[in-house]
Amino acid sequence: MIDKYKKLREWMVDTQIVERGIRDERVIKVMKKIPRHLFVPENIMDDAYDDRALPIGYGQTISQPYIVALMTELLELKGDEKVLEIGTGSGYQAAILAELAKEVHTIERVEPLAKEAEKKFEKLSIKNIKVYVRDGTEGIPEEAPFDRIIITAATPDIPEPLIEQLKEGGIIVAPVGERYSQYMLKAIKKGKELERHYLIPVAFVPLIGKYGWKEE
Repeated sequence: MIDKYKKLREWMVDTQIVERGIRDERVIKVMKKIPRHLFVPENIMDDAYDDRALPIGYGQTISQPYIVALMTELLELKGDEKVLEIGTGSGYQAAILAELAKEVHTIERVEPLAKEAEKKFEKLSIKNIKVYVRDGTEGIPEEAPFDRIIITAATPDIPEPLIEQLKEGGIIVAPVGERYSQYMLKAIKKGKELERHYLIPVAFVPLIGKYGWKEE
């Protein structure tokens, strides 16, 4: 079984990630290493390396592998960063980040998902991730400032508390736009403003919270 998933993982990286232009060698290496199938429900493990998002329960998804790689590459991680992730979900993105940064603080509003993610980190002996259950749009002021922030749910705009918690010169990556269609944004903090670069169209589940969308 392990050999099967290893081959599928390498196929995923070669065909879905490298072929689409991801060039950061550290990102490519970690995407080949982290077992994505452990972050999806058991009954769809064989679909884990497909080129699509997958349901993980509670109306949430694990993002398409290419999108995970793209968002990670856009963060420009060198290894010594303190990263804030909004939307733990399955924990897969946090596990990728933990290999590439010094520490990861990740927020999930759905408590069962947060607990499940913590179990996965423990199983994989990942020790530099801290999981919080709270409103992600408010960030973690007691741990600020952060070198990098990644939002893995659709937001109408970057929540003001997160801009405040980002270091000068820090990078934030997020899907920004309407509730059901967004553009990937890479923004760099310059003073109190963000220098914004909008990239490809994407579709994420909505970021629910005080500075995000309201629950329907």
